[in-house]
Amino acid sequence: MKSIITVIGPDRVGIIAEVCTLLAELHINVIDISQTIMHGMFTMIMFVEQVEGSPAFDEVQRRLSQKGTEMGVEIRVQREDIFNAMHRI
Repeated sequence: MKSIITVIGPDRVGIIAEVCTLLAELHINVIDISQTIMHGMFTMIMFVEQVEGSPAFDEVQRRLSQKGTEMGVEIRVQREDIFNAMHRI
């Protein structure tokens, strides 16, 4: 299953590394990534795919949210099909 992950929060060293480390632990492959700093705020969008051995989507969502709280950023994940349906005009 493919998903979109967004990360937003105050910029600091190591955000990408921490998020990607967790994704690797969860057996989630990063397909594409875009990040920028906007007025001191770190923003990142990732297109990812759960591979064999990855936990259920709800568990991935819970772990990413928990990691975001620990890091002082907001991390959200949304299934690709839901994301596409919401942004289709």
